[in-house]
Parts: sequence; structure tokens; C-alpha cells
Amino acid sequence: MATDKQSKEELQETLNCVDLFAGAGGFSLAARRAGLEIRLAVESNKHAVETYRNNLCKASKRPIVLAGDIRPMDPIKAYNRAYKQEESCDLLLGGPPCQGFSTHRLNGSGVADERNDLIHVYFAFVRTFAPSVFLMENVPGMLWDRHAETLNRFYLQGALAGYEVQEPVVIDARDFGVPQRRKRVFILGLKRGLDLGGLAWPPRPTHGSPSACAKDPSLTPWRSCAHVFAPAEPDDLNDVHMRHSEELIEAFRRTPLNGGSRRESGRLLACHVDHDGHKDVYGRMDPSQPAPTMTTACINPSKGRFVHPTQHHGITARQAARIQTFPENFTFSGGLMAAGVQIGNAVPVELGEQLIRYLTPLLRRARSVEEATAPASEPETVAA
Repeated sequence: MATDKQSKEELQETLNCVDLFAGAGGFSLAARRAGLEIRLAVESNKHAVETYRNNLCKASKRPIVLAGDIRPMDPIKAYNRAYKQEESCDLLLGGPPCQGFSTHRLNGSGVADERNDLIHVYFAFVRTFAPSVFLMENVPGMLWDRHAETLNRFYLQGALAGYEVQEPVVIDARDFGVPQRRKRVFILGLKRGLDLGGLAWPPRPTHGSPSACAKDPSLTPWRSCAHVFAPAEPDDLNDVHMRHSEELIEAFRRTPLNGGSRRESGRLLACHVDHDGHKDVYGRMDPSQPAPTMTTACINPSKGRFVHPTQHHGITARQAARIQTFPENFTFSGGLMAAGVQIGNAVPVELGEQLIRYLTPLLRRARSVEEATAPASEPETVAA
């Protein structure tokens, strides 16, 4: 039987993380696949909480899931639920809700959106949990000039809390093998005194366009989304799509297969008479290419190019989840619309796993430094 000392040493060997604004658990699943133990997750959406618990909490008591609005939560109480006094947090993850930064917002809209300030709530947890590294994900719209004040405050808080915060980087998921054109901002923070060493940030892409692959043979061509449309398991509760009117189904029948657009179907809406923008809405996906970005409305053809390549309906929640690289046995609670929101908000699992694996040597180095500088514990007494 292992002694208490051995169990403690084994626990210390395992890197751990916390996931804020965890959603359905895409970042958490990525961390678990990368070998980290998830200590704590915080999420407010009731359907996402149910999904998270059903998929990530069955096998063990961890992670602890705090359900509800993060803003009134006490970070100290949260820390004490997840960690013992002598334990430390290696990595803090999280992507605060980003609708206030959305690129679909025009002119000055979104500047005063209260959701933008959730990145500062995120940092209150950073200060309390004092992770060696934090990694925040958000939409590229947060880098727009109109949001400069909010972003600058985030960097100021990082400096005051003792972190070296790296410049924001925009990463396209398709450059790392995800079958989807999805650009997101990642901000990496290192506890002061910890440096990247020889680690470049961000990591070098593994996939590229045909022209990029011709110049660099080490790259793999972007993945198409063709595999996404294979049949689902017979009992898959997420193998469902929107129900459409007969008029819309007829328009889909007229739309050319594998990438056809609304314009080719002859469908003209009143809003298209004076403004013919948003040409992708009601368009079919092209299975020979990476998929479009899975948004929170990815199961709704009126919101983008989300019509099945050959069938006359929108894509299913399972197909959207595959594009986000969730495994087949990962199920989403709350029905079709709720599943779409959870899927669209998630960090693609394979991308998250690659980023966390890439950072693992840095996390281990930080752990070694911390253990080397920790005060010596009292010697153990041995019974005579």
C-alpha cells in the first residue's frame, strides 16, 4: 500500500489546472488529454454545466464545478475548495464571454458591454490562484481600437499582480489540424521570474494552405471537413438538425450541392433587395474545404454557411461538434439550440490540447523552480 508521503509525491507530479468560463468543457477536455488534472471549473449556463458534469465528472470527484454567475463568487473560497494550503495551481484557463467584442457589432456597439469586463473578473481569480501560467482565449474583435481601454486595463492588472503578459496572438484553428476556419486571440501570462526560455510563442503551425505546404514541406495540408458528414451512431441524442419550412427546403433543393450559395438558389429576402451582404447565409458547406467558423448559431442556416453539403437541412449538432473536434461520446444537454451555443462557444479540443502540450515543459520548469524555492518542511518522525 502506498504511504501518505508517496501519494503526496504522486499528486505533486501531476500538473493541474483551473478552467473559468468553462462552457461545455472543450478547454478542460483538452487539458485532460494533455495530462493535466482539472481541479476546478466555473460556468454559469445551466445546460453547459449539465454537459460538463455528464462528460467530465463521472470518473472522479474532480473537477469541482461551481455553477452560477462568476461575478459575485469569492475567489478565495473557490481556491480553498480546489487546493490544499501547500498545493499550487500550474495553469489557469478560460475564455470570458466575448459577445461584446464580436466582429458582427457595428460602429461603437459593444464598447460598454458589461461582458467585456468579465476579463477583469477572470484576473481577480488569477491573482488569488497565482498560477504559474494563465492562457486566455477570446475573439479577434477584442483587439479593435474601440476596446483598447479594456484591454489596457487587463495588461495593467497583470503587471500589478506580478505577471509578464505576452502580446496577444491570433491563432487560426485550421493551421493546427482542426477542420475549421476559426481565428481566436490567445493571451499568455507568465508569473514574473518565469520566462519562455527557448520556447517560441505561439507554436509554429502544423498545417497550411497548398501554397504554404509547397514552400514548407514540413507542413500538412489543411484538413477538409468531409469526414464530419459520416453517419452518427443510431442512439446519438445530438444527431438532430433544425426543422425547416417547405419553402426553405425547396430553396435548399435548388441550391447546388457541395458549396452552393443562397444566390444560386434564387431565394431573395426583403432584406437582400437594398443590401446583398452576408452572402454565406443559407449556403451549403463545401466538404472539400475546412468548415466555416462554428458560431453559437452554427445549427441555423440563416446565420451562416451551415446547410448540409448534400442534404436539404442545416447541419446537426453532432456534425458541428465534430468540426470542433469533440469525440463522438461527448454529448450536449439542453436540446438543439442549447447544444449549438455550447459547441460554438467552445475551444476546439484538438487545438486546446496542442497548445497545452506545447506549454507543458514550461509548466514543469515552473513547478521545479517553485519546489526548489519552497520552505523546507519539518522532518518526519519515525516510530520506534
